[in-house]
Amino acid sequence: MRPSEYNPLREIVSADVYAALAEHNLLNEKGVRDYRIRQEFRALRDEDISASEALERLCDRYAYLQFDTLRKIVYGLRKRK
Repeated sequence: MRPSEYNPLREIVSADVYAALAEHNLLNEKGVRDYRIRQEFRALRDEDISASEALERLCDRYAYLQFDTLRKIVYGLRKRK
């Protein structure tokens, strides 16, 4: 897959916008990763998978992250306005 075809934020921005942001180094990779993890967690929960099983699956997929880190990403405090 070409970098221009990879868009983990396709629900939010078009592929062209994502490619332009990436090209100019305007994306926070950690923020994008955390967004994708939260989306994957929600998708697993929508499939009636328990929260603990969903977190275990995310641990398998993101083996470089500790369980507590994933839990904080998924359940982390959201910024208040």
